[in-house]
Amino acid sequence: MNRPPAGNDTIAAIATAPGAGGVGIVRLSGPRALEIARVLAGREALPRRALRAVFADAAGEPIDDGIVLAFPGPHSFTGEDVAELQAHGSPVLLRRLVERCCELGARPARPGEFSERAFLNGKLDLVQAEAIADLIAAADLRAARAARRSLEGVFSRRIESVAATLLRLRIHVEAAIDFVDEPIETLGIGQVRADLARLGDDLRILLAEAERGRRLRDGLHAVLLGPPNAGKSSLLNALAGDARAIVADIAGTTRDVLRETVRIDGLELELSDTAGLREGGDAIEREGMRRAHAELQRADVALLVLDARDPQAGRAALEQASAGVPARLWILNKADLADAAARPAAADEVRVSALTGAGLDALHAVLRNLASGGAPEAAEGEFSARTRQVEGLRATLDHAMAAAAELSAERMELAAEELRLAHQALGRITGQTSADELLGHIFSSFCIGK
Repeated sequence: MNRPPAGNDTIAAIATAPGAGGVGIVRLSGPRALEIARVLAGREALPRRALRAVFADAAGEPIDDGIVLAFPGPHSFTGEDVAELQAHGSPVLLRRLVERCCELGARPARPGEFSERAFLNGKLDLVQAEAIADLIAAADLRAARAARRSLEGVFSRRIESVAATLLRLRIHVEAAIDFVDEPIETLGIGQVRADLARLGDDLRILLAEAERGRRLRDGLHAVLLGPPNAGKSSLLNALAGDARAIVADIAGTTRDVLRETVRIDGLELELSDTAGLREGGDAIEREGMRRAHAELQRADVALLVLDARDPQAGRAALEQASAGVPARLWILNKADLADAAARPAAADEVRVSALTGAGLDALHAVLRNLASGGAPEAAEGEFSARTRQVEGLRATLDHAMAAAAELSAERMELAAEELRLAHQALGRITGQTSADELLGHIFSSFCIGK
């Protein structure tokens, strides 16, 4: 990808978190960064050597005293000349330092502009750039470690390996098009098909790992679904540890989708309580059921809640409604009222009592297992991922398998086009073929100063 130039202006921003602190940092990047730092400090900072200085305004009055660090490009985070001014963490003083930098020729940085410049200057790819934001926003140590691995290039190297294979296969197929009169066996297309099959297996493994990384970042979206009065709202309250939903013996209490985000042993769980599924009901209840079906379209897992006293009642309807959800878990609620000798017949069933709390620990363990895709805690090589990246891998797999089908039918031109589309979809993940609008959307979500 021929990336556009990062710009010839100098940017400045506070790089530390909002609020007061012991130390605050103002970051500069661009052709005038080191000169601005020299004027502020009154003398030049040597590369990668800490310089103790007093930062002064235009009249020579001190703003604050602190430390200057100089990182000449291209050996810096952005690939440009970078300077960091470390001062006391007073928001007033830090804002004044940024103002002084702008008086000397810098401009305020946009959100994510430092990372954007690093990307445009080839210091990191788009996956690594996004991992910076994920590392900052990580909610627990496991998510932070996964984001760190993505920042170090673990995910990117896997993508590059797939891209290299795709490029080799594209070259072979496109070269074979020039020899259409030759028997297909003499062109080595059989080997290409075999390589495509192996590539499909590799992509499925990578896709599963990326999906696990996405759940680490975004959490697990679970939809509570069941017949009226199965105890869905009681279960939501039990998982949330608070009375978030109205609970009553009257069927049809829940009319709309009620969403609650809870954290269970480091797992972020977005729970959606939905209207009970049943035939009939008034217009409002039917609209609630329609919304329940819509909520299932974006669910990672359907939590199918049944009354443990009659676990077959409503089961068929739930099976049908949740058929397209990636994972399903049957929850037999009200276990405290059921026959104590009864036990779940299947591995995907959990018996709980939302009222007494019995079985909730087992439910937590199953949900953690679903979020990790069955992988152990902090699995070796585990990396963070985003929905955009997962969708890119899925598109790559779809086009690669379409190419295999076209090769089997000896439609070489169509196979070449599908391989090109697969390669393009993969390139969008790392930013090799990303549109400017996508880059703007990604970096605008970053913090200012990052």
